[in-house]
Amino acid sequence: MPAQEILQEAKKLHKVSDSLDALSVQNAPISDALSILSGSVRNSATLLEVLVALKFGREPEFDSAVN
Repeated sequence: MPAQEILQEAKKLHKVSDSLDALSVQNAPISDALSILSGSVRNSATLLEVLVALKFGREPEFDSAVN
């Protein structure tokens, strides 16, 4: 089902965002840039979830470990 595939991609994007956040803590010289990128990736994941909810009528399945 396309909705589930899109939600899987959103979940992957949330994981990428989390990884970028972790890298930002470890790399002070580029911390701000990594944090901005992390937020952009997370926003993209959220937009995919909203798209699925609007177009397919499905509630996003949020992972409790992802905020």
